[in-house]
Amino acid sequence: MVATVRPVAGTGTDHGRRDASILNSKGRAPVKIRFCALLFLLVASPVSAQPPVSIGDSDLGGVVTGPGGPEAGAWVIAETTDLPTRLTKIVVTDDLGRYLIPDLPRANYRLWVRGFGLVDSPKVQASPGRILDLIAVPAQSEKDAAQYYPAMYWWALLNPPPPSEFPLPKIKSQGEWLNIVKVGACGSCHALGTPWTRTLSENLGELKSSTEAWQRRLMSGQAQFFMARDIGRLDTERALKMLADWTDRIAGGELPFAKPQRPQGIERNIVVTLWDWGRPTGYLHDLVSTDRRNPRLNANGKVYGSPEDSTDFVPVLDPVINTASEVLHPVRDPATPSSRSNAMAPSAVWGADPIWDSKTLNHNPMLDEKGRVWFTARIRPNDNPAYCKKGSDHPSAQVFPIDSGGRNLSFYEPATGKFTLIHTCFPTHHLNFASDADNTLWTSAGVVGPGVLGWLNRKMYEETGDEVKSQGWTPFVLDTNGNGRRDEWVEPNQPLDPSKDKRIAVNNYSVAVSPADGAVWGTVLGYPGGVVRVTPGDDPAHTALTELYEVPAPGFGPRGGDVDSNGVFWTALASGHLGSFDRRKCRGPLNGPNATGKHCPEGWTLHQLPGPQFRTVSEPGSAEGSYYAWVDWFDTFGLGRNVPFAMGNLNDAIYALVDGRLITLRVPYPMGMFAKNVDGRIDDADAGWKGRGLWTTTGTRTFYHNEGGKGSRPQAIKIQLRPDPLAR
Repeated sequence: MVATVRPVAGTGTDHGRRDASILNSKGRAPVKIRFCALLFLLVASPVSAQPPVSIGDSDLGGVVTGPGGPEAGAWVIAETTDLPTRLTKIVVTDDLGRYLIPDLPRANYRLWVRGFGLVDSPKVQASPGRILDLIAVPAQSEKDAAQYYPAMYWWALLNPPPPSEFPLPKIKSQGEWLNIVKVGACGSCHALGTPWTRTLSENLGELKSSTEAWQRRLMSGQAQFFMARDIGRLDTERALKMLADWTDRIAGGELPFAKPQRPQGIERNIVVTLWDWGRPTGYLHDLVSTDRRNPRLNANGKVYGSPEDSTDFVPVLDPVINTASEVLHPVRDPATPSSRSNAMAPSAVWGADPIWDSKTLNHNPMLDEKGRVWFTARIRPNDNPAYCKKGSDHPSAQVFPIDSGGRNLSFYEPATGKFTLIHTCFPTHHLNFASDADNTLWTSAGVVGPGVLGWLNRKMYEETGDEVKSQGWTPFVLDTNGNGRRDEWVEPNQPLDPSKDKRIAVNNYSVAVSPADGAVWGTVLGYPGGVVRVTPGDDPAHTALTELYEVPAPGFGPRGGDVDSNGVFWTALASGHLGSFDRRKCRGPLNGPNATGKHCPEGWTLHQLPGPQFRTVSEPGSAEGSYYAWVDWFDTFGLGRNVPFAMGNLNDAIYALVDGRLITLRVPYPMGMFAKNVDGRIDDADAGWKGRGLWTTTGTRTFYHNEGGKGSRPQAIKIQLRPDPLAR
């Protein structure tokens, strides 16, 4: 199978340099062009005659210059600790080096300049309402400049086994190997290529070789089980040698072979605001600011995070008064196990004592239309009660009993501070609300699970309070006999029967409900992986039918995904693509004996993500490992309706696909953002760009690997799009 592949400017074989651009990695023209342009400027438009920057009482502005004149596409960072929580604002300079940081709360700020090709300028003190010109400091060497490159440019130095080495005992192809070392496993929890990951700490102890050091590193901390499991999915010794070779070459002085480009065009129009929240020993998986179905809900209100395995304390940010607080998420059963008991070897950062202590494993939050915050959180031990199991009279258990669950459901009412806990037989991971009469809440199982799609009938639950009757689940069943309804099925390990349907053993990692027709979509992890589309029917436990569509070459490895208002599904791919699947393009039957996953490659389009590719990989793609995709249904950001976004997890960025071109929205400080999803909110539809914005949070499990190190805290992040870099 081959999909339609669309290379995007800046993502071809030039390893991230834009073919059509005359700009170098510092956002400047080559020397001859710069010389001619400089002569013109000296004659026709001296620097002293630049148009002034107009500021208000709550703004800071000025001009950034370097030895060569104005610095275009550089970041100006303003940070204060005078407020209840640390606040940072970041803007980008325009073509003439001018900047304007708008809407700063009254405080004292430290300002400095950062940019590719530069090192950080000395920090200067300032208060809003001032014009302040800044001097950029060029890097004195390629090594100095590379310290500010996003992790991907260092990660691309890795040399995965070439195709000629495959098949290996456990892995049959290079793509399957890459899927595991990228977002299929290793790269799903933190960035690879950060300063901490590309070096080996002396705190690991005295070891004979870098290979042994990597083996010891993967035993460190409370994620030991997951790291050991995933390195074991590879040819372990070969994988350890690959990682050791990577860090050895970097220790020996090897530098990235590709260079990132400074922001261009509309990329310079963003305003980034960051607030510290959460705990120094915690981490965040996701953030929510509004109702997915109505982005005007909770305007200017508090935002909420999910701390997953790290703690049961939910972080809360009030962006209006700049305060960060937290609320304790309870459990129903005190015997619920905690991550504190996870097996571990001493951490090179934190030592021998565990820092995580979570019973809830709170993974993903969503707001409903009443402003309540829903979570996928564990509330009791995993063994299910009798009503979930074989012999129960529950309609779903009669169809497909489940012996063991995982995370459950809960919601928090900000007005009362009350949590309501809901046990589910099915495990939960992500969640999304339908726009139906029942306000059905659909969930995904996650990485592993029993192979069901679960839901809560919210209307029934709110009317009766009965969590047992209000929940349901269904296996994934393909209509392989082609009669348009669900019938008795054959099991996944059995051959097709022309008189029956077929159950498939998959779990949906993401979950999204199509506004077009109410179908429920999700991603299926693995190699090559795929997406499922479920039509619930009138009685989903008995009527739901599934369609499965595998990702075609050169794509592979879906992680998170979302559906647009036209019913087109978008997913981030480990191959280094943003993939879209449009079911309307399928030429053959969507059910029947041949509709088992490989039947509609023509429905796929692959958009290559920015950045370099590994040098031992010849297939198109990128070293980028994007975790999730999200679609802006309501133009909450300002680029238009139905614009898909992909996480730039190794590029300190979020990508937006507009008219076939990927726009990079980079957060350059602190380095290592690693967003796992975004949320869009409209605070004031009449306020232009100031009333709109994207929300996200630092999503890495190891934010102490990031700039700031041990003792720093995660950040809640808001990104806004101005009409130009000087708009107030």
